[in-house]
Amino acid sequence: MAPKILTGNQTAALAAKLCRVQVIAAYPITPQSKIPEVLSEYVERGELQAEFVRVESEHSAMGVCISASLVGARAFTATAANGLAYMHEQLHWAAGARVPIVMPVTNRGLGAPWTILNDMQDSIAQRDTGWMQFYCMNNQEVLDLIILGYKVAERLLVPVMVCFDGFRLSHTMMPVDVPNQEAVDAFLPPFTPAYELDWQRPVNINAVVMTDPIAGPDGRLCPGYMGIRRRLQETLESAVSVLAEEGRAFEKHFGRSYEDPLPAYRTEDAEIVFVTMGSLGGEASEACDMLREQGIKAGVTSLRVFRPFPKQAVRNRLGHAPRLAVVEKAISYGLEGALATEIKSALYGLNGRQPIVAGYIVGLGGKDVKPSDLCDIAKQAMTFGTQEEVPCHSVWFSNEV
Repeated sequence: MAPKILTGNQTAALAAKLCRVQVIAAYPITPQSKIPEVLSEYVERGELQAEFVRVESEHSAMGVCISASLVGARAFTATAANGLAYMHEQLHWAAGARVPIVMPVTNRGLGAPWTILNDMQDSIAQRDTGWMQFYCMNNQEVLDLIILGYKVAERLLVPVMVCFDGFRLSHTMMPVDVPNQEAVDAFLPPFTPAYELDWQRPVNINAVVMTDPIAGPDGRLCPGYMGIRRRLQETLESAVSVLAEEGRAFEKHFGRSYEDPLPAYRTEDAEIVFVTMGSLGGEASEACDMLREQGIKAGVTSLRVFRPFPKQAVRNRLGHAPRLAVVEKAISYGLEGALATEIKSALYGLNGRQPIVAGYIVGLGGKDVKPSDLCDIAKQAMTFGTQEEVPCHSVWFSNEV
């Protein structure tokens, strides 16, 4: 390992280079624009043998990646906010076509009104497109999860978003242990597509399918639309165990484990546990230490994997905690934070005592979230004696009207 001081964007670009990506589709949008800029410099200097395609939109960027992946190239792009929203149709196409694209998303609030600052509304709004979604607490995880993302994506043939907070990580410099190229090559071999395209044996790709299975010209049974959708769901359900397996393999190569989809901090005896994602996990850990000094036994669980949702791991880790404060930077309008809904769903139906779950919305549009704010959230959440006392909707924690 060679330690370097890097921003999140520089880290993402370097990770793509280490993965030897072959096609890069680039369209700039703040705060991810530096990622393709750095990659273009690698290509120009001859440090990365890749086709750098300048496109006119995010929709086209994903179209290029889908096409490149179908013919056997390791494809890469990056985006944020309204650019990700503009990709929406193509995100469904990429997942349905089962192409193993890896795409960093530098999380940024969606317009309108315009903001270039951070929250997670952009990627959370795409959670049902069939992509795996990983969330990074720091820049080391940005590097590691892109490398791990390609390994898992190419094994399962499912695309991956590696999400990290805009500006808070994308533009913040941190120490990152960078593996050498030989180590990455040993962990991540060249991409071999599941089906080889041959002009002498033409085939239709993602043609219109019927409702029910039909026999093809060669006698093989072609599944109907619902069967294809079920296969994608079954693959994503199996992805939790595959992630754990590849996470252990990653540790053997690089010394850092990614077996656990929701790493924990001081949760063993906690009377209240923060549940969050992304860089908020760092602030929550600081708040946890502050609360412990005040005599309040707090802990933190920060989900690294949101899709596929690690339901059983959530049950095992949080099922017997007295109280949970689910703190998130996104809102599912008309109900509550999406993470709060997912946590409640995972815990529903457990036998025995279940935690009291309180949801909180923080940090939208880059609003600062201090460890002291999280301490206040924990103290408020501890006042709820039963689930019936918890507000039906997530609490908007802000000193601003």
